[in-house]
Amino acid sequence: MKLNLNDTFNKALPADSVTENYVRQVPNACFSRVTPKIPGKPSLVHYSPQMLKAVGLTETDANSEEFLKVFSGAEIYPATEPFAMCYGGHQFGHWAGQLGDGRAINLFEVNHNNQQWALQLKGAGKTPYSRGADGLAVLRSSIREYLCSEAMFHLGVPTTRALSLVLTGDAVLRDMFYNGNAEYEKGAIVCRVAPSFVRFGNFQILTVRQDLENLKKLADYTIGNFYPHLGEPNKESYIEFFREITERTLDLMIHWERVGFVHGVMNTDNMSILGLTIDYGPYGWLENYDPNWTPNTTDAGQRRYRYGNQASIGLWNLLQLGNAFYPLIEDAAPLEEILDKYQTSYLPKHIRMMSDKLGLKNAGETDFIAELENLLYQSEMDMTLFFRRLDQFDENNPNEFWTKLEESSYSATLEKFKPQWTDFLKNYAEILVAETSEKTKRTAAMNLVNPKYVLRNYMAQLAIDAADEGDYSVVDELFKLLLKPYDEQPESEKWFAKRPDWAKEKAGCSMLSCSS
Repeated sequence: MKLNLNDTFNKALPADSVTENYVRQVPNACFSRVTPKIPGKPSLVHYSPQMLKAVGLTETDANSEEFLKVFSGAEIYPATEPFAMCYGGHQFGHWAGQLGDGRAINLFEVNHNNQQWALQLKGAGKTPYSRGADGLAVLRSSIREYLCSEAMFHLGVPTTRALSLVLTGDAVLRDMFYNGNAEYEKGAIVCRVAPSFVRFGNFQILTVRQDLENLKKLADYTIGNFYPHLGEPNKESYIEFFREITERTLDLMIHWERVGFVHGVMNTDNMSILGLTIDYGPYGWLENYDPNWTPNTTDAGQRRYRYGNQASIGLWNLLQLGNAFYPLIEDAAPLEEILDKYQTSYLPKHIRMMSDKLGLKNAGETDFIAELENLLYQSEMDMTLFFRRLDQFDENNPNEFWTKLEESSYSATLEKFKPQWTDFLKNYAEILVAETSEKTKRTAAMNLVNPKYVLRNYMAQLAIDAADEGDYSVVDELFKLLLKPYDEQPESEKWFAKRPDWAKEKAGCSMLSCSS
């Protein structure tokens, strides 16, 4: 197994001066060197052929003993120094101080085909940032992260990736819902991959500690490696750095809205400096269209991270990042201008995205789209099914679509909304006729933005339940299904369906905790 190593983060930035691995505050450093915990009896569950190729490995490599040892933490790859990052963050709106990689250990960086990749193990043991935790992960949460990372990429959503999923052979004690009912579960490790895992919180902790020397080093490193077009570090390039992060973050929020994804834990330490979806914990997809839904039990009361609030939280998080960047710029005006642009850009981008989902050329139908969103909510309409089935809408016979609405709704009282839907479908047909769009081209374009298949929580739970019994076929089936989420895949039609009744309240299928 030969990798083209190209470590940058741990070469350019200051390391923790303490070499022992125990929980502590880590000042004046961006990372701490750590060694993964050696697993009891590791075994490979699954790997991503696409990601394997991306980092410069082969199928033969993936089936080797060396691959298993390196990506389970049993062995350290030659000439590398694994480490955990130091960062802070706002959790649920409150500053939480130092957080850091509590259960992630960065193995190394590689460069393949001029693409830089950082590879890290999630669940490979304690680090100085583990606080009161063990640094381990369990099979259920690892399956969810592994499948969702790759699924999001193929949906066209900016995301971290996943290379492999490994069982450790060790039992891990977890209290799934923090209710005092801890149980032992199978331990597992996901190898996560991204160009960089730097987060908003990496900058925040340095500013809070008034470590301005290392704040500048981190900003210069990130610009030099991931935003090189911004040129030499100075006030103007720092401003443009913040502008590009802001634009990428807004685009990410729009992508999440487009596919109905809810992150669940949009703390600032879970926000990527590259505008990637990062940290797959209690995520979920909207089923019945409800802007107030969050999959996170911890957020059940406040619903801070609900679907309809994600763009606003993106802005709030960017404000915190702007505060962290302020010492580099010492001028609030350009930062405020950039944040104002986020606010004024959001609605036009949202309307454009919704217009694309509806197959409309004109993005000026703001009231029409607001009416649709209200109807979807009132009618408990399955978001994925509704938009995908719009390719069957006939503008010459709009009322025929009522059958599709019945097939896509969870509501027991859908009939009472029939007059509103009749008016809406009539108006929709009139807009399509007025735009004189050719139906075949229109529906083809719609089916490129309206996925047929998403990783619903009940689907992930079926994979988890089977894997708990040693059957990984459902993991593999879903992995392959989600490689082509916009394709019809008629042999997989069973996954194009409403959430089953049994899944509405089942643990893992609706609400999840941060340990999920």
